[in-house]
Amino acid sequence: MKCEELGFKLQSSSHQELWSLDSDVVFLNHGSYGACPKAVLAVQQSLRSQLEQDPVNFFGRKWEPLLDNARSKLAAFIHTDIQDLVFVPNATTGVNSVLRSLHFAPDDEILTTNHEYNACRNALNFIASRTGARVVVAQIPFPVESPQQIIAAVLEKVSPKTRLALIDHITSQTGLIFPIAQLVKELQARGVETLVDGAHAPGMISLNMQEIGATYYSGNCHKWLSAPKGAAFLYVQRDKQAEIHPLTISHGANSPRTDKSRFQLEFDWTGTDDPTAFMCVPEAIAFMGSLLPGGWIELMQRNHQLVIQARQLLCTTLQIQPPCPAEMIGSMAVVPMPVSLANQSHIWLHDELFDQFGIQVQVIPWTESPGILMRISAQIYNTLEQYEYLATALKYCMKQN
Repeated sequence: MKCEELGFKLQSSSHQELWSLDSDVVFLNHGSYGACPKAVLAVQQSLRSQLEQDPVNFFGRKWEPLLDNARSKLAAFIHTDIQDLVFVPNATTGVNSVLRSLHFAPDDEILTTNHEYNACRNALNFIASRTGARVVVAQIPFPVESPQQIIAAVLEKVSPKTRLALIDHITSQTGLIFPIAQLVKELQARGVETLVDGAHAPGMISLNMQEIGATYYSGNCHKWLSAPKGAAFLYVQRDKQAEIHPLTISHGANSPRTDKSRFQLEFDWTGTDDPTAFMCVPEAIAFMGSLLPGGWIELMQRNHQLVIQARQLLCTTLQIQPPCPAEMIGSMAVVPMPVSLANQSHIWLHDELFDQFGIQVQVIPWTESPGILMRISAQIYNTLEQYEYLATALKYCMKQN
């Protein structure tokens, strides 16, 4: 069933032509993997051509200055010192690098929440099984009424044995912006180090590493920053860097160089791969920041306002209340599905919307009632009319159940 059959003739956003997105798909899931603009991909292709024209010269002479330039631009964007940043392929790799580097004893507790991203929770479980440490889970309700509920739930689970807290900045399953700076402050006051999974934060909200104050922070550049896939970063406080190593130990481990920290020497070169995604981060920052007169601030505000409108539209259609205050979300919003749809599997609903209506949207299983959540994203190429079409498609799906 096409949108015309439901009375819609969707007009593409003037910005959609800047992306390679399929014009036959209503793409409402920027949050899962991002989407890289054509202009940024063109820069990456140019870099790849340079690499392949003379790989020895590229890696011998061009690679490190290009990497350092990218790190410098990213450091300025997230307000930190260039010495505290390294590139990693994705935020999950950054989280794993920290967890695999730290030493845990059988009596140690590692604190996380029930909203933690499944891949990183699996990493916690792996570390616990190897070391005997115990994973403690703070139960944060959803729907949630205020940031204070999150803080209270996390702090309630802190004990004298709590060694580390792995906390999302913006949750993948529920789209919540956690009050991360206050959480970090409260946890540090109790002697607990913090590892922040910031996969969704760069480019969705303003980031200031100095103000957040986390011990460790890993974030993706390929999502809301819209860099190519394979670009992410790991931030580590200066006094902790000697303890943290990449998952692959390579030449940096015994490099005689003294002009860079061992931390950067190890992470910068873990073996031959394609580093061009990292090198395109400056282009992504510049390009996305040029799309609106107000730059990144206006872009973030525009996406936030659009997703709030879209969420209200869906909630009205489904006759439910918004599951959290508007200030607790950025450019993603999650809406619980009604019983008539929650009785189906999340895979069925996703596939029905995609196959029958051409809508690409994230549908998530949730351990608590109602059992299925829908997460919508808002990027500059999206329009309110696309969410109106989604609402109409959902009404059609409900009638079928």
